[in-house]
Amino acid sequence: MDTSITFTVNGQKQTITTDPDRPLLDLLREDLQLSGTKFGCGETECGACSVLVDGKRAFSCQTPASKVDGKTIRTIEGLADGQKLHPVQEAFLAAGASQCGYCTAGMIMAAVALLEKNPKPTDPEIIDGMNRNLCRCCNYPKIIDAIRQCAGR
Repeated sequence: MDTSITFTVNGQKQTITTDPDRPLLDLLREDLQLSGTKFGCGETECGACSVLVDGKRAFSCQTPASKVDGKTIRTIEGLADGQKLHPVQEAFLAAGASQCGYCTAGMIMAAVALLEKNPKPTDPEIIDGMNRNLCRCCNYPKIIDAIRQCAGR
């Protein structure tokens, strides 16, 4: 039985009538045409689908629509301020932290969540904070460098 779900995405209030068990990822990509968040494994193991729900990283592939009712969601599309990129996006570009780009949105969202919680993480804290986000290209050293660049900004 479909239900109405109301939430805020990237500063805009949205109401969608849908199956309450439908994944948030589907709402974002199919209903709201926010295609930056990617489907990777569908099992919360790769992090390609990472978004922020009330400021915390969430795996949108397995987050049911019913769990975001009344919540605030940020996706990769909501990070930039007009043409000005978010500092984490700038750092990823500067460090060359994106190769094929498939994991990049999820990596950036996980990094934003980490840095908002802990603005000056140590290397072990960066590694722990990025745990469960996988890069097929194994570009981890540059990803960690990008996060280091942002630490303390």
